[in-house]
Amino acid sequence: MGSRLVDQLGPQTVAGATASALAGHIRALILDGRLTVGERLPSERSLALELHRSRSTITRVYGLLERDGYVSRLHGGSTRVTLPHPIASSPFEDDESAIDLSIASMDSTPGLYDATVRSLPRLATLRGTSGYSLRGLPELREAVARRFTERGAPTTADDIIITSGALNALNLVLATIGRRGGRALVEQPTFPHALEAIHRHGYRMAPTPVDVDGWDTRHLSDTLLSARPHIAYLIPDFHNPTGATLPDSERSRLAAAARSSGTHLIIDETTTDLDIDRGWNPTPMAAFDPRVITLGSMSKIAWGGMRIGWIRAEPSLIPRLLAVRPSFELGTALLEQCIAVELMSDMAALTTHVRERLRRGRAAVEAGLATAIPGVRMPPTPGGLSAWIDLGAPISTALSLAARERRLILPPGPRFTTGGVLERRLRIPISFPPERMAEAMSRLSRAWADVNDGASARGRVLEHAAVI
Repeated sequence: MGSRLVDQLGPQTVAGATASALAGHIRALILDGRLTVGERLPSERSLALELHRSRSTITRVYGLLERDGYVSRLHGGSTRVTLPHPIASSPFEDDESAIDLSIASMDSTPGLYDATVRSLPRLATLRGTSGYSLRGLPELREAVARRFTERGAPTTADDIIITSGALNALNLVLATIGRRGGRALVEQPTFPHALEAIHRHGYRMAPTPVDVDGWDTRHLSDTLLSARPHIAYLIPDFHNPTGATLPDSERSRLAAAARSSGTHLIIDETTTDLDIDRGWNPTPMAAFDPRVITLGSMSKIAWGGMRIGWIRAEPSLIPRLLAVRPSFELGTALLEQCIAVELMSDMAALTTHVRERLRRGRAAVEAGLATAIPGVRMPPTPGGLSAWIDLGAPISTALSLAARERRLILPPGPRFTTGGVLERRLRIPISFPPERMAEAMSRLSRAWADVNDGASARGRVLEHAAVI
């Protein structure tokens, strides 16, 4: 089995590249977050064998990286990923002129302030308690359960645990049922931080393709039945980043295949309520099999700053999750739970606001692309947070780096994959206000011209290209 570095580089990158070009590609992987600080890289000899290159070439590659501060090497020992000292977590963190399209999210719903005010009496009644909420407020668990039931998956409050966001929920599930060294089926592309969490829990990835027109359902079922992965992490509603939705008929087949393979289905519903004009409402995966583990969140429909998520699971798993949770968290903030109760009491108003905001954002992206990148069209995007763009050529990373020179943070397609592929693709959020997106598209247009003119100052850009 090849090293993770070579998997991330991808065959197109490796073929015929000079030492300087290889070093540049590895720097991009480090700054893009696909190689993590402290990660051990292959030895010179091993990497030379994998890439079918001379050892002197690889020595030169590692030497260039070490010179610029991207690796540290011990004589006769290991080579590990580092970052140059001047780099901060985000080079544009305090720069209001920068536009960060790596975060596909909206600002808060207009009803957040009023919901906060209405929540205060509920919070006041809890002052006599310990303040720790391991399972979650009963009123909020009932509201979440009611939402599942309305959508076609009968649920009670006993099936729900409230968490501090969906990613927190995923980590709790993995900490509870995880099997280090096991296989995890994941979509390609998918949510990058979920990939990082699954990798951190020791899983080996088994990717299955998904695009704007949906899943290769035969590949998905065949992979479940042949690889028999321990878990499968999937986003069937307005998939991030493609925006695709899995039809009910395929959900039923997927649930049946997972039962046959003994796979734990972990379904991420963070984007479920982000409908613009899809025209139909899918049935939750939990309705097809009670053993499905579902993750949800308020962050995309209310505000990312309100860290409220949940887990829906079968009753036998709930005590196990609650037993593990205190090892890294003692509950979810009570004020945010009280606010969430108020917000969920009027989901119709919440989803109406989200729909209109996304509709305007989608129109702005479509209009901007028409002038920013001639010949590149926006695919059908009936909902979700982003448009998954086909650039027509494997230049996503180059365009991303050129965009940073224009103070536009735009993660490339490979950031959403397990192996450095999908260089033709680019995720553009549809969640930004039209005026902000118009400026982003203007900067993207200039970056596109830079790439096509060969004018991108790659060395200078790479020194300030940490993706968040």
